[in-house]
Formats: sequence, C-alpha cells, structure tokens
Amino acid sequence: MKVAVTIARILVGVLFIFSGLVKAIDPLGLAYKMQEFFEVWKDSGYLPGLMSWLDAHAFMFSIIMITLEVAFGVALLVGWRKKLTMRLLLLLIAFFTFLTSYVLFSGKIRACGCFGDCIPLTPIQTFTKDIVLLVLILFLLRKQKYIEPIFKEKLPFALVLLSVIATCLLQMHVVEHLPTTDCLPFKKGNNILELRKMPADAVPDKFSYSFIYEKDGVKKEFTSDLPDSTWKFVDRKQTLVEKGKNNMPPINDFSLSDAEGNDSTEAILTKPSYYLFFVKNMEEANAAKWQSVFTDLVKKARQQQLPIYVLTSDPKAANVFFNVTNSYNLPIYTTDGTAIKTAARANPTIFVMKGPVVQEKYSWADLKELVK
Repeated sequence: MKVAVTIARILVGVLFIFSGLVKAIDPLGLAYKMQEFFEVWKDSGYLPGLMSWLDAHAFMFSIIMITLEVAFGVALLVGWRKKLTMRLLLLLIAFFTFLTSYVLFSGKIRACGCFGDCIPLTPIQTFTKDIVLLVLILFLLRKQKYIEPIFKEKLPFALVLLSVIATCLLQMHVVEHLPTTDCLPFKKGNNILELRKMPADAVPDKFSYSFIYEKDGVKKEFTSDLPDSTWKFVDRKQTLVEKGKNNMPPINDFSLSDAEGNDSTEAILTKPSYYLFFVKNMEEANAAKWQSVFTDLVKKARQQQLPIYVLTSDPKAANVFFNVTNSYNLPIYTTDGTAIKTAARANPTIFVMKGPVVQEKYSWADLKELVK
C-alpha cells in the first residue's frame, strides 16, 4: 500500500507543480480565461454583480491560483502538513473539475486553459485529467497515514515557502518582460497573414435554416417552400446541425483600421520593414515608465526610415497622447482589444516586423534593447 501511496503522491504533486508552472510563464493568459468564464456566467444571469467584480480582479485571482497549484504540489511531495495539504488539494481539484465539466457540457467556452496555451487540451481530455486527479487525491486522503515528510523539522515548510516566493517572482517578471516561452499565434517567426487564413483541412459548421412569415396576424415557419408575396417576412432561424472541425484560423480577430474605418491590414503587413506598437489602452499603459525610451526609439526609427504604427483599441486617447500632447506624429490604427491581449501580453509591446513575419517582440520594460 505504501508503494501505491508514494506513486499517487508523486503523480499528483508533479502534475500540480507542472500545471502551475506552465501557466506561471503567462499568468495573463489564465486571467483572460477566467474573465471569459465570468463574462459567460454574467451574460447567463448568474450573480451578474459578483461576476463583474470577479472579472475586474481576474489577474489577482490568476496569480493566487497559479501560486497555490505549485505550493500544494510541493507541499504534497515534501510531506508538509499532510492533512491540511490534502484537504486543500481536494477543494482545488473539486473546483477545477467543476470548471472543466462546465466547459465540456455547456459548450459555451472552447477550452479551460488548464495547461495554458503551450499545451492545449480538448474539453474531454481536461475533464478526464481532473477526474483521475480527483480519484488519486481521495485515495491519498484515505491513506494519508502512509505519507511521511521526506525531510525533518523546518525544511519542508521552507521549501513550500520558497516555491511560493519563486512562483510569484516568476509571474512578476513575465508580466513586465513577456512570457518566457511564447506559445501564442503572434510568436517570433510566425507569419501573421498566413495564420489569418482558414486551415486547409477545415470542415465548416453545417446549419439548417428556417424562415418565419406573418399573414393576418398569424406567424408560420417555413423551411424550403416559401410563401407568396401576401406573407410578410419576420425573422430567420439558424440551427447548428453538425459541428465543424478545425474551422477557426489561428489568428481570427486581427485587423487594422485607419481613422476613416478602412481595412489597412494587408497594406501594412506587406511593407518591407517596420514596427508595430501595441497599446491596449492609454489609461493602463503607464507612459511615464517608457516614454523617454520610446522617444529615443522614434528618433532611431526615423533615422533608419522605418515606420512605427500604433495599434490600439482606444484610438482617440492614443491619438491625443502620441500626436497632440506629444509630437510623435505616428499613424494610429484601431485593433480589436482581444487581438491585442493575444498579441501583446504587456501594455505596451512592440513588434519588429519584416513583411508579415514577426522578427522580435519587446515589452515596454525592454524597449531600451531596441535603441542600443
């Protein structure tokens, strides 16, 4: 029995540590996934006030959740406070199982993000993983007398505390300097224009359509043979018959619109060399931290005759900052806020581009590397 407990202990501990660390390299990714849950529940009418509050504090919850995963995994492996650790692990896996079951059975969220963007799992895979972990944790809870600390005295607590500090420091670092491992569609070396195209093996969704017409106060639904002109069209219904496969391009919400609303995506992304400066919004950008270095970058770019395009979801505020308050005279393009969250984990982030291919990515904290 002790051997079985040891194996289960190692599996659960290592999986929790691995799951936490995979997300720790991109904590904003988990925060955005949490916001997706909160927004879906809010729209469904589940405690909308609470969901709005949780949505506003999603980043804090992301940091806490990731840190707890790593800390509980380490605590289980070293045998620190086994009763407390096992109970907290049970609560955590019960919560994860609820989330993955919601993703699987509701169909309202595409994935739970359990292993971040670097290891995408299907809803059934994540749900199965959590069920297996739940069974293992229940087994360990019943057989916890076989769990012994691998170190004596204060060392187990010191290791747990060290894991908490290290995980928090890692997350603080990547929030300022971008994820240490980039697994997103806008990573270095990717061709943005190519990734906006539908995959070659895409199978589209199949829908059935029906039409509602009205005559003399009576509404009737038609599927194929439509009524004559004495009937008045009211509405059209679309019903999903068969879900497609692989029918979403890796980059599906990225476009650039100029001040007149014209689509300038291909015109910009086919230029030889240039910079894309992503600013989600100026209110959160904290320009005081990067404006001085950015000014040097603008001077260097003009000497090299390389244009800088500012991409933002808040074009009015960006234009005021870059072209009214400051005389940068840079073109401003509107981009979907979700696309900016995916492309630029730090606010702001700059891309060094050659044609549609990403050459380098720098957060605001690393802009000085571009002006050396």
